[in-house]
Amino acid sequence: DSFADGSCPMETLDDTSIAYVANYFQVLSEPMRLKLINALRAGERNVGELSAQFGCSTANVSKHLGLLAKSGFVERQTRGNCVYYRIADPAIFDLCELVCGQVGRRLAAQVETASQLVGLQAQRSASAKPAPRSKNEK
Repeated sequence: DSFADGSCPMETLDDTSIAYVANYFQVLSEPMRLKLINALRAGERNVGELSAQFGCSTANVSKHLGLLAKSGFVERQTRGNCVYYRIADPAIFDLCELVCGQVGRRLAAQVETASQLVGLQAQRSASAKPAPRSKNEK
């Protein structure tokens, strides 16, 4: 159920709408598509430019851009024999920043936890070592 201002609280969604949202995120789950969206942040580009930037085939880039266009993430415009792509709704960058921030915080917490564990292991190893023997002891 959509509201006039475009907001749609998740708790109000029916199964069909939830499936639509899941598909939205599934389209974004491919790393190359995220790279393409990020590359289009600077403005419109054509398939050849994007292929050269990422070192992959034009067929691969076209396939991903086609899915992004079908899903409404990008718009395409033909000029002569070139097709140019641009972001359809810049709000996608807000979503990406939100997710990247969350991932960054989680990774930082994991690094902190790992660092603390390494410190504890080092302390245990140091305290478990026997005292050196004196020359008089046999």
